[in-house]
Amino acid sequence: MATAPRPRTTTRDPQELVRRLTGWLDARLPGARVTGVEVPSSNGMSSETLLFGLDHPAAPSPKLSASLQQGGPPFACALRLAADPAAYTVFPVYDMARQHRVMRLVAEHTDVPVPRVLWLEEDPTALGAPFFVMERAEGRVPPDVMPYTYEGNWLHSASDAERARLEDATVAVLARLHDRFPAGEAAFLLPEGEGSPLRRHVAAQRAYYDWVVDGLARSPLIESAFDWIDAHWPADEGPAVLCWGDARIGNIVYDGFEPAAVLDWEMAALGPRELDLGWTVYLHRFFQDLTVSSGQPGLPDFLRRDHIEARYAELTGHTPRAMEFHTLYAALRHAVVMLRIAYRQLHFGEVRVPDDPDALILHRGSLEAMVRGTYWN
Repeated sequence: MATAPRPRTTTRDPQELVRRLTGWLDARLPGARVTGVEVPSSNGMSSETLLFGLDHPAAPSPKLSASLQQGGPPFACALRLAADPAAYTVFPVYDMARQHRVMRLVAEHTDVPVPRVLWLEEDPTALGAPFFVMERAEGRVPPDVMPYTYEGNWLHSASDAERARLEDATVAVLARLHDRFPAGEAAFLLPEGEGSPLRRHVAAQRAYYDWVVDGLARSPLIESAFDWIDAHWPADEGPAVLCWGDARIGNIVYDGFEPAAVLDWEMAALGPRELDLGWTVYLHRFFQDLTVSSGQPGLPDFLRRDHIEARYAELTGHTPRAMEFHTLYAALRHAVVMLRIAYRQLHFGEVRVPDDPDALILHRGSLEAMVRGTYWN
């Protein structure tokens, strides 16, 4: 899926979306004009993103006002819109107010670069779903399609020293987020239920899996991975912190090789630091394994697990623990998401229904090896 034609993610008409957005903006900034509309094509399979310029002589903030003076260039914005409910959504719930709150709190309590949200609209009648508009950061994003591990993109073409700089700066983002954000401010992210934050997190993922396969074939591989998780639970889960959730370089805008904006907070959670570290490690491995299977070397020395663990420990004083558990848990969670995306492809008639549902899991071999205990050997 990372190298195939992009699966369908929406039934919305982009031109109609722009028309309705213009009307919504005009009610707040009479005369506002939407310009230079772009739909990112290389990242994102869940919520929808629309990039545009906002042209208007007035604005709701000094910075925006200065940027939108009559005759000045349009102000660069990004629209984050909850998934199209008619398009077989990846997640059952899209809480845009929750994402907005997380981003606002991260900006308030840390120096992690998050875009400033300009408007939050919870009424779905405007665009068909809740959304928020935020400032757009200029820079480059490592692509998912084709993956940044493949030859021909800016990150693959960078020098080893430049990639090492990007890797170090990315780990530093996680370190600063985990160390500086007061965990008590993230209590609203804790799922309902009993037990520790990690127990609740896993229970929520089980519930998500049940939702994904409701009325469809269940995945023996995913269920064996959940069994592995139960059998290898960490003796010490560690302290709970605010976790970004979708902690991967494809969700960061880089100015050169330094993070300029950390995006996509819909999976934010209260849990062990290793939730983010395991996700960062495995999501890179996902693309690297795909690249190797296609006959290219990829980036074998980039975002290595041992490098990330060592650098994180150096920055925070916290030595990552139970990382085999957390990397397998990341691969398991990713498998559930990929299964949902595959079922969406089935829904739209883009792929055929296989006899074995595990064949829909793109990283089946990696997850099987993790469950066997041979992946990291």
